[in-house]
Amino acid sequence: MNTIKKNLGFIWILLAIVAIGLLLQSAFTHIKPNGKLDINKPMPWMIIIIVFIPIAVGLGLFGWYALKGEYNRKES
Repeated sequence: MNTIKKNLGFIWILLAIVAIGLLLQSAFTHIKPNGKLDINKPMPWMIIIIVFIPIAVGLGLFGWYALKGEYNRKES
């Protein structure tokens, strides 16, 4: 079970990095200076990025602690 936790920790770290990358890439491709749709305006993207980045960082930290073995069951 501890091996599964460590492997999932690595996956969660990768997931956090990929999610932040995809979010930023999507924001840069959709924001247009003369866009008329809501997806083309920078304000909704700034709100989404400000809310999502701490969530992704938390996911990465959770994965880091799982990778280090902080969640392993300790026998008393």
